[in-house]
Amino acid sequence: MTELFYSTFDTPAGQFSLAVDADGALVVTAFGGLAQLKSRGGDATANFIESKEKTAQIRQEVEAYFADRRYGFKSRWASQGSPFQQKVWAALNAIPSGEARTCGRLAKELKSSPRAIGRANATNPIGLIVPCHRVIGSDRKLTGYAFGEELKARLLDHEGIEVERTLRVR
Repeated sequence: MTELFYSTFDTPAGQFSLAVDADGALVVTAFGGLAQLKSRGGDATANFIESKEKTAQIRQEVEAYFADRRYGFKSRWASQGSPFQQKVWAALNAIPSGEARTCGRLAKELKSSPRAIGRANATNPIGLIVPCHRVIGSDRKLTGYAFGEELKARLLDHEGIEVERTLRVR
């Protein structure tokens, strides 16, 4: 059974949880508590152990991000994914704070299809750190986000990225 060490803490965008492996490499993140973290953890058999000590470095990086919108994460990560997913996540990680990309642009850069890029983006297990929230529609509108478009809009606003918002009528 894999042991993952986790911490849940408050941020200006709500509760945030993260888990690291025994070597301190980031495995999974989630906005929300332990239940949300486990649902994104990939390894259903993992044993999650609360540890503020083992997660301190990455927690400090998250807090620094919310204190300074131009902050870039330095954490090591050990998330599991296919070679293609890893390639897309590396491209996401290269998007600077304060900038956004479209699936179309990423698809051209990675010689793939926008749909494949979108799917790999959606399966990113370490959201915020690997900034999948910086992927927007070709029309500069918000596109889906695992934690909801309202939170995505807040993160983009925090970074100074302007997007067009649509009013949803129920």
